Amino acid sequence: MFTFVCALRSALFFVWMAITVVPIAIVALVTSIFVRGDRLYWICIFFLRLAIWGARVICGVNHRVLGMNNLPPKDKLSPVILLSKHQSTWETFAYPTLMSHPLCYVFKKELLLIPFFGWAMGRLDMIHIDRSKRAEAWNKVAEQGRKYLGQGNWVIMFPEGTRTPRGSQGLYKAGGTRLAVTLGVPVVPIAVTSARCWPRKSFLLRPGTIDISIGQPISSEGREPDELMRQVETWIELEMRRLDPGAYDSAPSALPTML
Repeated sequence: MFTFVCALRSALFFVWMAITVVPIAIVALVTSIFVRGDRLYWICIFFLRLAIWGARVICGVNHRVLGMNNLPPKDKLSPVILLSKHQSTWETFAYPTLMSHPLCYVFKKELLLIPFFGWAMGRLDMIHIDRSKRAEAWNKVAEQGRKYLGQGNWVIMFPEGTRTPRGSQGLYKAGGTRLAVTLGVPVVPIAVTSARCWPRKSFLLRPGTIDISIGQPISSEGREPDELMRQVETWIELEMRRLDPGAYDSAPSALPTML
């Protein structure tokens, strides 16, 4: 019975997203002819606010945030690169609604093909790359990352590259810390337990509370990208085990090999 109710509520949630994304995307696409940058970004974020609201009201998915004070204040143009655990679609929707500065996601260009959502995203200050062309992709990330950080945006990347199941640990790649070292900006590690409520590769949302924990900024000055990423990885994975210990009790851990 519980699964049936979750399935019904999840179906209603996806209907809610479908009927809200179309008009907002159309408004954003038309507006983008005349307005770009931050003003267009906040128009698009209205859809994400509706999506997170829908997940809470329709599916019972709540969240709480720890460490928000570790981020630079709204009125301060302090460039940072956010490096987050990635378990679900939920955090990609939630982060822009929580952060005071516009976020610049680094993502694969195929997402631009998603009707309405991808079309609107393509008009924003984001970094979409062709993963098959690694050297070209890195040059684009470095060039546009510098540009958007200079405009007051925050760059956000998922070091594991893709969503990982609850209680697991992916391979942390050093692209985000390489960018930080290249540009001389700090990184901020983030842990999130979103798979509790919206598991990877699942359309079934379960009621519960998602924890987001934001760590203190870590300076990139004088650091090597790989060594800096190991520090980020260690903080995130230790924090994940603190926030969601039950998920790791029976799961094999790669953490000891990192320390």
